[in-house]
Amino acid sequence: MIKTIPQLFILCLFLTGLSTSLHSQETDKKLYEIIDKVSSDSIEHDIRKLAGFGTRNTFSDTVSDTRGIGAARRWIKSEFESISTRCNNCLDVFYQKDYVTPEDGQRIPKEAWVVNVVAIQKGKKYPNRYVIMSGDIDSRASNTMDYETDAPGANDNASGMAGTMEAARVLSQYEFDSSVIYVGLSGEEQGLFGGKGLAEYAKKNNWDIIGVLNNDMIGNIEGVDGVIDNRSFRIFSEPVPPTETEEERRMRRFYGGEVDGISRQLARYIHENVETYMPEMNPMMIYRLDRFGRGGHHRPFNDLGFAGVRIMEAHENYNRQHQDIRTEDGVAYGDVIEGVNFDYAKKLTAVNAINLASLAWAPPAPEKVEIGGIVEPSTRLRWEPVKGEIAGYKIYWRDTTSPQWQYSRFVGDVTEFTLDGIVIDNYLFGVAAVGKNGHESLVVFPSGTFR
Repeated sequence: MIKTIPQLFILCLFLTGLSTSLHSQETDKKLYEIIDKVSSDSIEHDIRKLAGFGTRNTFSDTVSDTRGIGAARRWIKSEFESISTRCNNCLDVFYQKDYVTPEDGQRIPKEAWVVNVVAIQKGKKYPNRYVIMSGDIDSRASNTMDYETDAPGANDNASGMAGTMEAARVLSQYEFDSSVIYVGLSGEEQGLFGGKGLAEYAKKNNWDIIGVLNNDMIGNIEGVDGVIDNRSFRIFSEPVPPTETEEERRMRRFYGGEVDGISRQLARYIHENVETYMPEMNPMMIYRLDRFGRGGHHRPFNDLGFAGVRIMEAHENYNRQHQDIRTEDGVAYGDVIEGVNFDYAKKLTAVNAINLASLAWAPPAPEKVEIGGIVEPSTRLRWEPVKGEIAGYKIYWRDTTSPQWQYSRFVGDVTEFTLDGIVIDNYLFGVAAVGKNGHESLVVFPSGTFR
């Protein structure tokens, strides 16, 4: 049958739309390359180097070239600068610091500077949008006020710091649309002061933060519970931002969203990406800000309204955390090199690297997502268009009891869409922007309604 010109035109549009939709579903081979480039040998070298500074307590020696936090942070800065040299000065490396005194907290024995080491890889399209990977520089002995005793902190948290440096080595070989920050934070053991300082710095400088991936203990596979597991890891995320308004809280009561805050969407994004690109891993989403009654360096960012999660091992060994090096009743205590599995640290570093890359290659997320469909047989969504060229948008939905997005539909480059036959009462919904490279933004939960 001979097709008329209008028929051919319609067919062409259909195939173009189908191609775009399929393209948005494809995996990106560059992410597999990134996984392969992460080196356990490099991570091992850096963990050994950091543990070799004796103690990295925030209040330890800052003058020595071989011992204390001063030597450690200068070495980290020099490593970031070397990485930058190899990528044609692609990193902006600097110290960000804040002064603390005993009046600032019970774990501060004396006045000191809390110094973070920051390396920024600027994005080409959206230089003021940032995705951040952090590790902690500091370590501690049994007594957090003791800044003289050896505290190698091989796993807590030389592993997270080494992973952050390795991610910088690998990702600096690529260019991204958004900016990527690799940072070593100090003062974690004294009350999250490094994260607090950088979060306030970001707020002051109007950084548009996509998300913070805080890595704290990513090298231990032998749990104090007797479990040995080199594939599972935890992603901690709070349900909704602490900065939500009373009106937002009231809307949640009627429209849902109790577990759909920005940090929880970041956790879901990481979980899905790992299942796609690293199916051998077992990501565990933990519906909690952090471990029971404890804290991490993503929290100060959460406190200011930024999305942030903690990535860490699944089975902790408390005999190796915050312990003076000793043996009692046949039990070895202390956070030493022998307690770190470098291949496992490599896996969790790769988890971070592919998610940093995916988010940095993705377009900005849609804004002002609204939902309609009350007492209707279908659900309608609308949103403001993302600036710049994109492939389109994808609508996600899931059962109200499901922890993960279960269903999705690529709807093209439109700003409103109706899901026929999908009743609004029975599901939760969100919208993501899809780049022409196939990478997606974080899913945005509706913040308003319409009729």
